[in-house]
Amino acid sequence: MEKLIGIHWDDMFIPSLSLLEIFVRGTITYWVIYLCLRMFRRGTGQLSISDLLLITMISDAAQNAMAGTYNSITEGAVLICTLVFWDYAIDWMGYKKILFGKLARPEPILLIRNGRLLRANMEKQLMDEDELNGLLRENGVDDYKKVKTCYLESTGNLSVVLKEEN
Repeated sequence: MEKLIGIHWDDMFIPSLSLLEIFVRGTITYWVIYLCLRMFRRGTGQLSISDLLLITMISDAAQNAMAGTYNSITEGAVLICTLVFWDYAIDWMGYKKILFGKLARPEPILLIRNGRLLRANMEKQLMDEDELNGLLRENGVDDYKKVKTCYLESTGNLSVVLKEEN
């Protein structure tokens, strides 16, 4: 097709790779990622900073493996496995308190003690009262004065313990 109004119609609709090759690349890449994550990741139901980083980096590595930027799927698979390995190794070192356990798993930060906001800790986390109240409502708490303790966990989630009622 001719170039019409600056649009390369051939590039938009005619594949540059075999459709079967694209299907095979996508299938193999999917299974490599699935098996790596299944073997090395625990399913906590929560995404941490390292989980988001890993997913972002895997998506970039996988895109290259699927689209053919690498010469082989093997190169993409090795890169994906390398990323998963380091993610697992960092979690393991954090669990064993080796090297940089505090970096891998920072201590929880107390935000509320006995119904009082700890504004200095909130300020360190750049969290204002409105944001904290919103997070408390997501945990079923309508008033921070009812809270015995509230921690910002290393996962980014809040853990809330309510005061005992008489």
